[in-house]
Amino acid sequence: MVTIRNLGFTYRKTPLFSGLDLDLQPGNIYGLLGRNGTGKTTLLKIVTGQLFPLHGDLEVHGYIPKERVPAMLSDIYFLPEEFHLPPMKGGDYMKAYAPFYPRFEAEGFRRQLEEFELPFDRNLNTLSYGQKKKFLLSFCMATGASLILLDEPTNGLDIPSKAQFRRLITGALREDQTIVISTHQVRDMENMIDPVIILDDGKIILNRNMNEISRRLSMKMFRNEPDETAVLYAEKVLGGYAAVVEEPSDDHAVDLEILFNTVMRNREKFAALFGKEDIRHE
Repeated sequence: MVTIRNLGFTYRKTPLFSGLDLDLQPGNIYGLLGRNGTGKTTLLKIVTGQLFPLHGDLEVHGYIPKERVPAMLSDIYFLPEEFHLPPMKGGDYMKAYAPFYPRFEAEGFRRQLEEFELPFDRNLNTLSYGQKKKFLLSFCMATGASLILLDEPTNGLDIPSKAQFRRLITGALREDQTIVISTHQVRDMENMIDPVIILDDGKIILNRNMNEISRRLSMKMFRNEPDETAVLYAEKVLGGYAAVVEEPSDDHAVDLEILFNTVMRNREKFAALFGKEDIRHE
């Protein structure tokens, strides 16, 4: 479990977070969304203890991240968008880094590499960016870490690999595990991430699961442009207009891109609909 209270952080003398509160509960795949420069990657680095907050309280599984306690680090895996792999073979990489993770599953790692069609004995520095990403995703899920943080994990993946990635993540999630995916590629994550977290202006402006969102909002298609007073948000799509209306939905499927745009255009309305406090999952 991750608990953040009143977090403040300044980047190059510019305030980035101010009074940020967030709870992350096990058994969920969170989607962390936000505009460029809102601090998604910075937040992940603060959670892992790579950056230190200016003020506030932050605990990860009972540990304070900035103290970098080995017991905490061995139960966290962070895959950044930009990374470096050493010039060694995959098997040597496993021998070097797997011992840091007590629950590492070597056979699971090998099986996933086969699923991605990656050779185990090839030098990592000869792989393409997408192949390196698949190698690290495979290693990541084999660690058995209780907290997994992925920053733009589908960048560099081709279409078949994106489908394999979704199967890997959803199939491996344990009840005691928390996964956070920071992404702009929301189309790659639909029907996968739940709850949705939206970060803007240094605060969490939405942290809700799909069930709660669908109890308040519906997404509908209109042939003609709807009256702006009848919808929260509408955008032109092939065949008409996709719109979000304030009424319950029988379908929990949510277009994440349209939901994001709706929230950004109606922050005060969403604060009234859902409240400012983070959801406590049932």
